[in-house]
Amino acid sequence: MSTKDIREMSEVEIEKKLRDSRDAHVNLRMRKQTGQVEKPHEFTNLRREIARLETILKEKKLAAATA
Repeated sequence: MSTKDIREMSEVEIEKKLRDSRDAHVNLRMRKQTGQVEKPHEFTNLRREIARLETILKEKKLAAATA
């Protein structure tokens, strides 16, 4: 998901996507422990997506607080 797409989402949508991404990360870690991970690059992609979501959510909350 690109930054542009995330910026177009509302805060509620971003929070939902963030929860889903964190759940996916936990599931991926569990699969890694059992040796079922076929695409190890998914870890990096998920961590980056979570960071993007958190950053943009914080920006939106700060903008709303100052407005």
